[in-house]
Amino acid sequence: MSVGCLPVAALAAPDVATPIPHFETRGNHHALIVDGAPFLMLGGQVNNSSNYAEPLESAWGVLDRIHANTVEVPIAWQQVEPEEGKFDLSFLQTLLDRARAHDKRVVLLWFGTWKNGGPGYLPAWVKLDNKRFPRMKDPTGKDHYAHTALARTTLEADKRAFVKVMEYLRDHDPQNTVILVQPENETGSYRLPRDHSAAANALFAQAIPAALAKRTGKSGTWTQAYGAQAERAFNTWYVASFVNEIAAAGKAVKPLPMYVNASLAGPSKIPDPMAVSSGGPQWDVLDIWKAAAPAIDAEAPDIYDKASADAVQYLDKYARPDNPLMVPEIGNDRLFARYFYPAIGRGAVGFSPFGMDDSGYSNYPLGAKTLDDKTLDAFALPFRTLGSIMRDWARIAFEKPTWGVAKPDDGAPQSTVMGNWKITARWGQWQFGQGEDAKAERPSWAGEPVGGAAVAQLSADSFLVVGDHVRLDFTPAPGSPANGILVNVEEGRFENGQWVTSRVWNGDETDYGLNLVDRPQVLRVTMGHYR
Repeated sequence: MSVGCLPVAALAAPDVATPIPHFETRGNHHALIVDGAPFLMLGGQVNNSSNYAEPLESAWGVLDRIHANTVEVPIAWQQVEPEEGKFDLSFLQTLLDRARAHDKRVVLLWFGTWKNGGPGYLPAWVKLDNKRFPRMKDPTGKDHYAHTALARTTLEADKRAFVKVMEYLRDHDPQNTVILVQPENETGSYRLPRDHSAAANALFAQAIPAALAKRTGKSGTWTQAYGAQAERAFNTWYVASFVNEIAAAGKAVKPLPMYVNASLAGPSKIPDPMAVSSGGPQWDVLDIWKAAAPAIDAEAPDIYDKASADAVQYLDKYARPDNPLMVPEIGNDRLFARYFYPAIGRGAVGFSPFGMDDSGYSNYPLGAKTLDDKTLDAFALPFRTLGSIMRDWARIAFEKPTWGVAKPDDGAPQSTVMGNWKITARWGQWQFGQGEDAKAERPSWAGEPVGGAAVAQLSADSFLVVGDHVRLDFTPAPGSPANGILVNVEEGRFENGQWVTSRVWNGDETDYGLNLVDRPQVLRVTMGHYR
């Protein structure tokens, strides 16, 4: 049996070493390699404080319900080192044991100096010692709530605790249950773009670092190089450098791939330095992060903006040739599930709604009021669909062009050209008949924010298709012969990397486009031109 067809999570017997997960890049395509093969992370992140044994138990049923293969779980500095120099890794062992028992891989989130820009998960001995672990200063000299990235004392203490976590993984997780690590969480500070301590002011007056100048082509002081964004650019450099040193120290112990996540501002404008999380990996400062933090493998967006145009722009901003796309956090409201398709259509290696446990906490209005069946079903359907071909989709997406689309807020059709064909996605259609008449009855879900599709181009005339609550039409692309025809539509799956057909669609099932509605279906579509 090939690696690509082994069970998703607990692939190795206990204490049997597997290859270290890592990212690979070929041209503009990226893959997360797990157990030696591309892996698509179908994730669920637990709530922030479900990083203890009892609330963690409430997650497994929810994760199984949505067909997740990966769980994202925090481990906090305050629980690892409650007293300075005394380390407790018992929760990490619990997490490893329970994830293996439930056949889940783990993304480990380190809540250290920053958790959404704040010090909430720091140990008390760090929180309360402002002389040794200083906070940022505002222009009047008053303390800000966030700790400064310029304090070597804070960096060394944070790094020491993080290294202990990585040493534990090295010694207790040879099968690599943990496949990815996030050092720090949503770094940066709100309402203060940079530290105004004497040391910070002296650095701010200097020229930008040589590595940044080389990467960006900018020169001069921070103000000369970045103008109105200078303070934010300065803070970004030093926050990224801080995180990079922590990540590099952890990788020196066990070289797991590492990423950082962004608390996002509006995607269509340069953010107001006073409104954005200054220092975090926002889309417009990714070049600073790339220069300052080479130990970080990916910068990733946390998406809680419900507007479809904004969500798609976020994906476009982070899907870069030098940056593997992943969505490590997205709202767990039903309307966010549709963005799974444009994410994987842009090559995303993972997608994870936030708050996927039954601990009783809800971050509404960012997410759902409750995780009811309708909400969970919205995520379960695409996860179940891709779960059956997870390794194969990841392999194909690493090698071939892909496209994905979600129903936009205005319900307008969406289209692209792949190979010889124009592919158009439409919404709110019955499976039979065109239903374009404004007076025609529509399905009950026609006006709801559901629906999406992803397509992988296998050749100029063949495609792999997944989706739900969507109609796809294939027509000849501009410049292609007009005598195009649907040759074959096969519903099926992959076994040992080979396509297996379960049935062929024809007649009613293809006369009015390809209609994917409310069940997991994978199609292989072949088009052609007759003579």
